[in-house]
Amino acid sequence: MRLRLDLGYDGTDFSGWAKQPARRTVQGEIEAALARILRLPEPPSLTVAGRTDAGVHARGQVAHVDLADDVEEPAQLLRRLAGVLPPDVRVNRVSVAPEGFDARFSALSRRYGYRVSDNPGGVDPLRRKDVLWYNRPLDVGLLNAGSAALLGEHDFAAFCKKREGATTIRALQRLSWERGETFVTATVVADAFCHSMVRALVGSLLAVGEGRMPVEWPGEVLRRAVRDSGVHVAPALGLTLEEVRYPADAELAGRAAMTRRVRTLDASPHA
Repeated sequence: MRLRLDLGYDGTDFSGWAKQPARRTVQGEIEAALARILRLPEPPSLTVAGRTDAGVHARGQVAHVDLADDVEEPAQLLRRLAGVLPPDVRVNRVSVAPEGFDARFSALSRRYGYRVSDNPGGVDPLRRKDVLWYNRPLDVGLLNAGSAALLGEHDFAAFCKKREGATTIRALQRLSWERGETFVTATVVADAFCHSMVRALVGSLLAVGEGRMPVEWPGEVLRRAVRDSGVHVAPALGLTLEEVRYPADAELAGRAAMTRRVRTLDASPHA
């Protein structure tokens, strides 16, 4: 039986999502909790929609796990997880996954939010763990103007940390900035993201927002497709995975198959 887990976490004290030896990770905590509750000899393996980096938060993360058909009801499992998980990670919903569901490959898009305060007095102490303080005034008009050239499908090699065999081509569906009462929020949506991409995009655009770089600069960096020394990766603490979108149940398996095929082709040296 495949179960879908909808979850959130404060990433401050985690070394990211992915399990690592001798490090505290979100995956490690949840897998250990499942093994304890279900009295399994080995922790079950979770598949996640987006492997967040150290310090990055999540409100709308999605994972799946394959378990024996005779495990307890999802509602009971949810209550028991709440009793054993640490307070900085919560599973908010457990459900039987529809046929063909894959938390990673069935996803249509991921939506992140990045929060920045340019308040001269600093960040509200109650938001200090998920809002970055930027000690220069930001112009939202400049931020949005600089973002415009980045939309669409491109090779984002200039904004990604290269990984062997991994493509840096992504379809950026939305990148917009809005000022609220106490901070500015960037909303970033793509089919998927490569390593450090969102924070590198944000870091380059903050330089535009303060007027230090022209609005054309991020687009020029993108077109060169090589890492620019002027692109600084923004700190992890301001970034939150807000939502993962999936197609209708009947389209889940087809979407997963298509995504796997694209990723395989992208990783091929002959692609």
